[in-house]
Amino acid sequence: MGDSVRTGADHQGASMFLQRLWVYLSTLHMFCFMVGMTIFTRVMHFISPSLTKKLILRMGEKITMTQNPNFKYEDWGLTFGSMEFIKTASRHMWMSLGQEAFEGRKAPDSPVVSMEGEKTSICKYLKAVIIKQYLLSCHFDVLFGVAVVNWYSLSPPPDGWAFTNNFDISEHRSLEERLCAARILVKKEPLCPVVVDEMDNVAAIKYGALPERLYVLQAGKIVYRGAVGPWGYNPQEVRSFLEKIK
Repeated sequence: MGDSVRTGADHQGASMFLQRLWVYLSTLHMFCFMVGMTIFTRVMHFISPSLTKKLILRMGEKITMTQNPNFKYEDWGLTFGSMEFIKTASRHMWMSLGQEAFEGRKAPDSPVVSMEGEKTSICKYLKAVIIKQYLLSCHFDVLFGVAVVNWYSLSPPPDGWAFTNNFDISEHRSLEERLCAARILVKKEPLCPVVVDEMDNVAAIKYGALPERLYVLQAGKIVYRGAVGPWGYNPQEVRSFLEKIK
């Protein structure tokens, strides 16, 4: 009996090690890709601005930026070649190294704060099947679950990387600022509860949710773990998954 328990624990430990190793390797790959794409974009913009625009618009189609009526290409296109973008994305990647939420494992019960300012936790919302880690943006996909608002700057530099023609929100420096930002999301009347991450960003770190990520939890376990946004952000994939497990 003891040997079987020990073997199971060893197997879980080895599995967790491989998952963490994959996080480190994929983060390193993503960082190199980001830096390479940024250099390529800046060089191409100098050589041929029109061709650069076509390439960026093609990437924008994947993350649905071209479908957002609130932004023109001039608002977001060339921000991906800025130093502010590299700094912000690098910070997100560094924080993602602490993630603990993996498919098939127990969902981390991270502390969050309700819109009334009361401390609660993610697992208290398990009846809400989907957990949506969310950095305040100007769109909201209609999915039932709980939206977790984290820190992010939507203001122009020097406060941080951001699109132009956007909400004027500086990086949150207090819980009240974070709650104020979340109220903008609440005004969009999402069909789910909205809570905010604590100022130490524990939920975002444990769920590897920067800048955004979708999860499905069932019976306290993670049964679906989406790829990190914006390129891996796929609400339709979540809808299809939920249809299969009905």
